[in-house]
Amino acid sequence: MTTLSRREALGAALGLTGAALSAPALAQGMAQAREWRPTRPMRYIVPFAPAGTADILSRMMAEAISARLGQPVIVENRAGAGGGIGTEVLAKAEPDGHTIGLVTVGTGAINYAMYRNLGYRPADIAAVSNICTVPNVIMVANRIPARTLGELVELIRKTPGGFNFGSSGVGTSLHLTGEMLKNGNGLDMTHIPFRGAAQMLLEAAAGRVEILVDNLPSGLPQIKDGRVRALAVTDTRRSASLPDVPTTTEAGFPDVQAVAWFGTVAPARTPRPAIEAISAALQEAARQPAFLAKLTEQGAEPVGNSPDAFEAFIKDEITKWDDVVRKAKVQIE
Repeated sequence: MTTLSRREALGAALGLTGAALSAPALAQGMAQAREWRPTRPMRYIVPFAPAGTADILSRMMAEAISARLGQPVIVENRAGAGGGIGTEVLAKAEPDGHTIGLVTVGTGAINYAMYRNLGYRPADIAAVSNICTVPNVIMVANRIPARTLGELVELIRKTPGGFNFGSSGVGTSLHLTGEMLKNGNGLDMTHIPFRGAAQMLLEAAAGRVEILVDNLPSGLPQIKDGRVRALAVTDTRRSASLPDVPTTTEAGFPDVQAVAWFGTVAPARTPRPAIEAISAALQEAARQPAFLAKLTEQGAEPVGNSPDAFEAFIKDEITKWDDVVRKAKVQIE
């Protein structure tokens, strides 16, 4: 039996393996990509504030595109409405290949079901390449005696309404991860949204929140410092950053799976040669050791797939999160 590495398994799931990277289709796509080049500086719209994981990864992608296409790529942060403001700006930009931007699990999947008056739709966005995924992690305050996710679920069942779970905001994949656990197991617990991991930790230490759900990169320092206890990661395989922490599937909760993902998109109707050129630049970057090392520092798993593979992945994610949001009965005007 052949055993796949974590990266190979993830690539197989999202349309990218080492073999696919060297396949004739990719070679043809890169040949076509060489026919298009930007004629002026490009804009890379980030629908979130500077300094966070999304911003860091966006600047990595912008730098990779600039290095391979020969024009500056200027990062423009347009935060607000769960990423909706910046994504709407991107969707309405001139579709000539000179304006591209970041897409995440929130802006590219969850928001469609979450926001009643979203200023863009899936048809307004063209997939370019998914650069990486990041698992979420379910943690508890140290005073909580549960050592496994199963033990935590039993504690919640014994004390209906006695537990709160925190996330970085309503409608995030973190919030909805908690809702998956709650609704899938008939649990009575209350969601408390925070402005970030730091605030969640303060509230956990003060005894006002028992369960925390965070992206692995921002939760990892607190786990390593022993300020919280990690019970499970919400990916299909264990994280290299937390090899001793089981997945939710291993813990007995296979329906609680959620990864954040970060990729590049363009306005719909952007010429295909431009999309292929930008995608080829990102796929090439995803194979470079220095770029991979930077992703690892962020607790991310590399992908670097084709426009078609990324488009298929996004469609599946839209369907998945629409179901989760509907069951959670959470909507924002």
